[in-house]
Amino acid sequence: MKKIPICILFFIFILNGCTQSKQVPKIVSWTDIKAGNAQTEIYFPMLKGKKIALIANHTSMLDQTHLADSLLNAGINLVKVFSPEHGFRGKADAGAIIKDGKDIKTGLPIISLYGKHKKPTTVDLANIDIVLFDLQDVGVRFYTYLSTLTYVMEACAENKIKIIVLDRPNPNGFYVDGPVLQTEHKSFVGMHQIPIVHGLTAGEFALLVNEEAWLQDAVKCDLDVVKVKNYSHNLIVDLPIKPSPNLPNLSSILLYPSLCLFEGTIVSIGRGTSNPFEYIGHPEYSEQEFSFTPISTPGASLYPPQKDKLCFGKNLKNYYSKLPDELGKIELGWIIDFYQNLSPKTKFFNNYFEKLAGTNDLRKQIENGLTNWEIHQSWKKELEEYKKIRAKYLLYPDFE
Repeated sequence: MKKIPICILFFIFILNGCTQSKQVPKIVSWTDIKAGNAQTEIYFPMLKGKKIALIANHTSMLDQTHLADSLLNAGINLVKVFSPEHGFRGKADAGAIIKDGKDIKTGLPIISLYGKHKKPTTVDLANIDIVLFDLQDVGVRFYTYLSTLTYVMEACAENKIKIIVLDRPNPNGFYVDGPVLQTEHKSFVGMHQIPIVHGLTAGEFALLVNEEAWLQDAVKCDLDVVKVKNYSHNLIVDLPIKPSPNLPNLSSILLYPSLCLFEGTIVSIGRGTSNPFEYIGHPEYSEQEFSFTPISTPGASLYPPQKDKLCFGKNLKNYYSKLPDELGKIELGWIIDFYQNLSPKTKFFNNYFEKLAGTNDLRKQIENGLTNWEIHQSWKKELEEYKKIRAKYLLYPDFE
């Protein structure tokens, strides 16, 4: 088991020792839960004698063995693998085009579901009886693994193929926050009318989308979910494998819902450094002692924002270890501060911001000088409506 950083241990100490009435989530190890893919006694019998396709990446490990290898070792007829953003081995840059190929170890064909080919075709699914989905999500609308799940569910429904979601804990599953997507801003980084932080596991998400008829043409798939054991939404599970190249640790995963909005601006969030999604900065951000220089690195080689430029800003890698009460909300103070500091000297926002936010309103609210609190208040009504829908599909005890 990997060592947990000192800052996270300090965070755990604060959380466990907190005497305030407000409930705070508890951080637990991966070994404290049992993910869906580890419960082979449930789903292996369902696969015997069937032709199987697997949606998987580098996180799809069963003990120390990739799930693809475990299936083959068990005599299961695994026919092909589909890979999401970042590829089957999880090393590609965010946004990089993933090509079809062949797995060197097993010889299995790998079909990319990223780039222009996001939805399996009838040809892709020919002669497949069951599709297994086993990807580690992080609970944020613009993280694309659940968009991949949506397209796979649609394809399975249209081709009358069963899909089994091997569920996993959601490290940001202990709260719900952010604007609900407006349909005119639908894209691969936001396909459904859910908030930025949706508070669902992949299995719960699949149930919601299926039963609320949110798939294209209101189709429904034959869906099974293998639940996580010993999990509740008041737990933050420290993931043993980073879910994507630029989310290397628990701190970056917890900061991701707030900092990814900067991807729609001129500000660097540390891509091309050793601390992506823990640094924020810009060359013209003034009066800051902290600085960093983004460079091309594995996982951030596609021209990271402000590449090779000295950026001044904030180091947030210990933020949640010091302020556990800040857990449970998207922090807008940082983006408001950077906007006020850099504008009107720069064109702060780009066209990607609306896709990430899922609405035109957030940009306008920041430009009009609304505070963090005022913007959060504007989300309250739609979040309450969403929570009523979400509650119908929860598989695990909810946060309080």
